[in-house]
Amino acid sequence: MTSINDESLSPPARGDTTKGETIHWLAGFSAALRSGAVFILLAALLLGFTAAEPAFANIGNLMSILQAVAVVAILGAGVTVTLAVGGFDLSIGAVAASSVMAASYAMIVWGLDAFAAVPLVLAFGALVGLVNALLIVRLKVPDLLATLSMMFLLSGLQLIPTAGRSISAGLILPDGTTATGAYDPAFLLIGRASLFGVVPVSVVLMTIVAVVLFVLTERTRIGRLLFATGGNEVATRLAGASTARLKVLAYVISGTLASLGGIVIAARVGRGDVSSGGSLLMDAVAAALIGFAVLGKRRPNVLGAIVGAVFVGVLLNGLTMLNAPYYTQDFVKGAVLVGALALTYGLGRNNSC
Repeated sequence: MTSINDESLSPPARGDTTKGETIHWLAGFSAALRSGAVFILLAALLLGFTAAEPAFANIGNLMSILQAVAVVAILGAGVTVTLAVGGFDLSIGAVAASSVMAASYAMIVWGLDAFAAVPLVLAFGALVGLVNALLIVRLKVPDLLATLSMMFLLSGLQLIPTAGRSISAGLILPDGTTATGAYDPAFLLIGRASLFGVVPVSVVLMTIVAVVLFVLTERTRIGRLLFATGGNEVATRLAGASTARLKVLAYVISGTLASLGGIVIAARVGRGDVSSGGSLLMDAVAAALIGFAVLGKRRPNVLGAIVGAVFVGVLLNGLTMLNAPYYTQDFVKGAVLVGALALTYGLGRNNSC
């Protein structure tokens, strides 16, 4: 007969219980810190810049920040969707720049109004996304090579109709004739008007894009399949999902959002500038990658991309108001990206060890 010692039935020592509770608390604190780190840093930036320069917290300046980052946030959301399926759209900046030229050409040369030009430009972006998807899905071209090729193609194509000139009223075309069209005032409202005189229309568009894509990617079956495709394409296909169609959807969304960003830029500046969109690709990618650190998801997420864009915008605006040299901006963006990714993956690995 097996005997049982009374000691084996005694409760654990109080010291062991306290130690276990401490370890559990530290683990929970580390997880909470990792999940909310970007929001904590954003709040610290807002408080710090406001203390240094009270005008920073003015509602007009805050709306200016959101208006400045609206295009980057929209493009970052598009990049996020392609990252979700395991891809990467390098053509998104070129699509946005080409859309600026296309919208300008449609109104100034063809004489179209806003209600015709906007759908036309959005269709152009969707078509580019579809071509990217066909190259990747049907011809099996690696996504980076396919979208890089498209980037170069569009960068050159946008210059051909005007012989490399920017597009504005009175443009002299390559055949010697003068364009007689002008920007539709209704089109300019997209980039210059404000809702209730406070919230810029571009910020409203950014919010709509964020909400729609958040619901699509986080609350629907299609969204779960997008992430499943990026995580394990073979398993997703064996489960009965069409990974080819999911990739096509992702790149079409990316192209359409890039065109939307181009429309906002064109409506804001009121001309087709050949140099527009130069830094959009890197800024959009930075926003999407910073998003990996938001809420500790460690994966592409639309909310994170929007927060990433706003975070960088707040930082750069605050530095500008404090008269920091303009040439430090790229360094600051790089430092923020390195810090966000190190925080996400470094703390995550340490916590799992």
